[in-house]
Amino acid sequence: MRAQSSAIAPSRIAVGAAGTDPGGRSFGTVQAALGVVAFSLTFPATAWGLEGFGPWSLIAVRSILAAAVAGACLLALRVAPPERRHWLGLAVVGAGVVLGFPLLTTLALQTSTTAHAAVVVGLLPLTTALLSALRIGTRPSRTFWIAALAGAAAVIAFTVQQSGGALTSADAYLFAALLVCAAGYTEGGRLARVMPGWQVIGWALVLCLPVTVPMAAVALSYEPVQLTTHSVTGLLWVAIGSQFLGLVVWYRGMAAIGIPKASQLQLAQPLLTLVWSVLLLGEHLTVAAPLTAAAVLVCIAVTQRARG
Repeated sequence: MRAQSSAIAPSRIAVGAAGTDPGGRSFGTVQAALGVVAFSLTFPATAWGLEGFGPWSLIAVRSILAAAVAGACLLALRVAPPERRHWLGLAVVGAGVVLGFPLLTTLALQTSTTAHAAVVVGLLPLTTALLSALRIGTRPSRTFWIAALAGAAAVIAFTVQQSGGALTSADAYLFAALLVCAAGYTEGGRLARVMPGWQVIGWALVLCLPVTVPMAAVALSYEPVQLTTHSVTGLLWVAIGSQFLGLVVWYRGMAAIGIPKASQLQLAQPLLTLVWSVLLLGEHLTVAAPLTAAAVLVCIAVTQRARG
């Protein structure tokens, strides 16, 4: 789906969301899935970034770098600023996915493993679907909700088992991150119906600059920085991969197939994160991983076929 003018794109996006364009729905599913893959690398990349940056520095610098890329794209394509009525929604996106979720999860990862932190991602699809029902008025079917709850339960059981069932001091950060991110996803998915998805996250990133620039200046003056291969790679991925490119395809996918169905693709995200944590961080998985993965994939298949 190529970027279109604002007058044309919404109508095509709406067709995909309504399910009357199978090709658009399939491409939307692919884009949302690519977003999930990008997001699944966020926790391991954050762990790498924390090897050389303090938590506040990492969040501020990643947001500034992502805003620089987004701003350059907006300027190069001479994109007009959004209408005034959309700025409040963009502020919600910025507060939720640009600042809130990255900051809260980064603080949590100082004392939590990526396996334990993945529980928030397991709950995120269900929370996003609930908020979209309240905010946008979507009404998924009973089958959809049963499959969504089953998938969320499977992910929660797996991640809690991985952490030994113990609650940590990071849990408060994780549950707060869950709520603010679901709000940002819901509002971003709504805005992506009236403007291209990359512009939604692009303007949200630019809108956060008055906060992130002073935040970076203060944080970098207090937190020591050690530039290593891991820390730089982690920073670049969370800034460009997760914060910008991942959200671009994610919002486009949500606009094409609908927020509830796109959110259920995230049920696979904790399991992907655990795979990356093994490959990149050396963490160990139990034999429950493939069984949980199979159960989650079944739930995703059901939610994708259920009609709202």
